[in-house]
Amino acid sequence: MKAEIDQITSQIITTHSVGATVQIVLDRLFAKIKSEEYPPDTRLPSERALASEMGVARNTVREALDVLETRNVIKRRPGSGSFVTYRSEDALGRGDNSVALETSPLDHLVVRGILEPEMVRLAVINMTPREVRELEQLMSKIEGVHTDVAAFVKCEEEIYRKIAEGTRNPLLASCYELAIEACRLSFRTALLRRHLTPKRILEYQQRYNTLFNAIASRDVERAVEFIKLHLIEEQKLLLQED
Repeated sequence: MKAEIDQITSQIITTHSVGATVQIVLDRLFAKIKSEEYPPDTRLPSERALASEMGVARNTVREALDVLETRNVIKRRPGSGSFVTYRSEDALGRGDNSVALETSPLDHLVVRGILEPEMVRLAVINMTPREVRELEQLMSKIEGVHTDVAAFVKCEEEIYRKIAEGTRNPLLASCYELAIEACRLSFRTALLRRHLTPKRILEYQQRYNTLFNAIASRDVERAVEFIKLHLIEEQKLLLQED
């Protein structure tokens, strides 16, 4: 798998069929994608915005995007923009991607309904004071996100991953990592792009603050009840798509 990633990287960076300025744009865009500044499944800024950011003409950006699309790094959708399809070595190495890709929205919610209440219960009991402080830092980080959906989703993943680690059950944490991967690879990222308005982001931030307070106060019953109610709200969001 690493050899495949290295080969893709080499092909992108050593594209001799484009001009020097296009190559610079290619390198900068691919570096942002590979570092997940532009995570998988997220939309790139518009050609106009990228051209302004990099100080080049729009046709230069367009040519760079053409190369990225031919190398399966991005996918253009008429009327919607350019979306990242490239996945880093870390993402490709986490979990069983075939299972994640085959997971339906209902399957995902069912698994979350099984895992998250117990995961939260164990985290409340087992998280160390240091881990609680680290979770608090992640909560502060997500509170700083107001409109950037990709950044918000990434913060969410970090919060849930920290809670999973706090269970002291590596098998449970590993199972939940696959659930995160399924969420990233399938439906929910696209769903959130449509529904995560600034107002809804604020609502989620308030919910996570409630969850953190329950964990920090070691209130098992309140934390578990909260996560169950949160899952109900997630189900309602999903049903809006039907």
